[in-house]
Amino acid sequence: WKNDPQSSNKSRSSPPHTNLLGVIIRYPTFLQHTKEKVSLLIPTMNCTITEEELVSPYLILFKSLCLIPFFHYLFFLFLAILLFLYLFLEIHFPRSDPISLTFNPNSDLCQFIVSKCRLLHGRYFPTIWLSSPHLQTAFLSLFGNSPPFCYKRNLFQATDGGTIALDWLMHSDVVEGISQVVNGSTPGNDRTPIAIVVPGLTSDSTAAYIKHLAFRLAKEGWNVVVSNHRGLGGISLTSDCVYNAGWTEDLRKVIDHIHSQFPEAPLFAVGTSIGANVLVKYLGEDGTDTPLVGATAVCSPWDLLICDRFINRKLVQKLYDRVLTVGLQGYAQLHHSIISRIADWEGIKKSRSVREFDNYATRLVAKFETTDAYYRHSSSAQFVGNVGVPLLCISALDDPVCTREAIPWDECRGNKNIVLATTTHGGHLAYYEGITATSMWWVRAVQEYFEVLLSSPYADRRQKTQIIPEPLESSIDQGPYILETGEDGLVAAAAASEVETTRANAEEEDSAQIGKTSYHLHKDNTRQGYNSLIGPLMNRVDQLSRYSRKSVWLLAYIAIISTWPLLGPALLLSIKKRFRRLIKN
Repeated sequence: WKNDPQSSNKSRSSPPHTNLLGVIIRYPTFLQHTKEKVSLLIPTMNCTITEEELVSPYLILFKSLCLIPFFHYLFFLFLAILLFLYLFLEIHFPRSDPISLTFNPNSDLCQFIVSKCRLLHGRYFPTIWLSSPHLQTAFLSLFGNSPPFCYKRNLFQATDGGTIALDWLMHSDVVEGISQVVNGSTPGNDRTPIAIVVPGLTSDSTAAYIKHLAFRLAKEGWNVVVSNHRGLGGISLTSDCVYNAGWTEDLRKVIDHIHSQFPEAPLFAVGTSIGANVLVKYLGEDGTDTPLVGATAVCSPWDLLICDRFINRKLVQKLYDRVLTVGLQGYAQLHHSIISRIADWEGIKKSRSVREFDNYATRLVAKFETTDAYYRHSSSAQFVGNVGVPLLCISALDDPVCTREAIPWDECRGNKNIVLATTTHGGHLAYYEGITATSMWWVRAVQEYFEVLLSSPYADRRQKTQIIPEPLESSIDQGPYILETGEDGLVAAAAASEVETTRANAEEEDSAQIGKTSYHLHKDNTRQGYNSLIGPLMNRVDQLSRYSRKSVWLLAYIAIISTWPLLGPALLLSIKKRFRRLIKN
């Protein structure tokens, strides 16, 4: 190195090993004229590099990596796994987030409800070790921590021959501890309030979240009945009719059946996931013509078309899609004798997504031309404006199945009967809280909401007239809000400019003196028949009258713009002729 004449320009202070690659690149003849092995002892590396090893720098790199302790590799692997899980599972730092409430500020009912519901204007703090929507949802599916009890079962026969299992949990069963499965009529001709529960997709009364809700309500003095979907709850299909996300006829018949059996009891309803979509659609279809006093929709998908796009967007969502598809295929396999006859069985077996299953099964059974047509027809968002009973909607913004992009913010804010409660975290139907994850926040919120509504003057149908929802203004001209596709952009627009979020103060309504009374619900069949015929017609007339204020001017503007290229020159020519005649005169 020192005797090389070409190294005179090099820095004498540089050690040989730092310029090793330079020697190899600048002096290729150095290795060619060397017949013996050249051994270079590098001070910082306790290894010997031969002449053959100098030809490949990868060997040098490999020897260098071998000198790193194995513990360091394990440490960096552990950090990489943590980073992957943090991003993949969307883990967040545990904190207490406020509940965001969206409702019509001019509604006395909504103001009263949220002022009395302590949980709605409080905060939700998730379980520390479940600080992820995916962990919450997975824990609910795999473990659940549901309370142990048994139902009493009734079988309801539909007019088409179908069978629906109604599982009852009475207040007396929880208090006295005598709950058991009994086939026969459910006793009870009292005025105890009844909560009708509609499960989610492929779920029945044995689901963990359903048992949490049923036990909580029964313990607080309610009679609970779970209306299982057709073919679920251990009941075989007895007709060619299969339930779907937009099928409301079964729920309508069940509610009327329970009301006829318990005419003295106030009726409430809770829908979860797909069951929430069915419940909201039913309420929008029937308006005020329903025996229900109030209802709650938890984690509703709202718009099935948007949720279908969302569940196929990311890898983790595709996992949920696959799990739901397996559940639907299992449901089809249980009723193979009927479903194979009315649907495409080969297509069902090879389905890899919920959309494919709906295309080969649900769409065909429900008589829809396309899967998108089924999704559009069955989405409950379009029926929110016609809901005529008090409705509490609960949704988590980090729901991994039902995206927040589908939440109808404007429609909920415009209806005077609806309160929309959204939380930052919670997962899908989970909302676990506490160190042991034995409590679910939304279950407590539903129970408190029903208690407040039951003790309110708005629940007495005999003395108070029901609030009829006003038709909503057209949202076609609100393009930036409706057409926003990004998650953050959509929510930001809804929260900042479109949705009026109001947080109630319980102290403002403390002076209200309201006693908890019993209620007797009755139907005036003549009046209901008249309302069922005239009500929808009047709603459409009111909508047309509202739309006409803007539509007339909009149509006039469009007519002028579209016809100006043809009528404009003729109009100018006519004006010129009249102007010339005026000058001649």
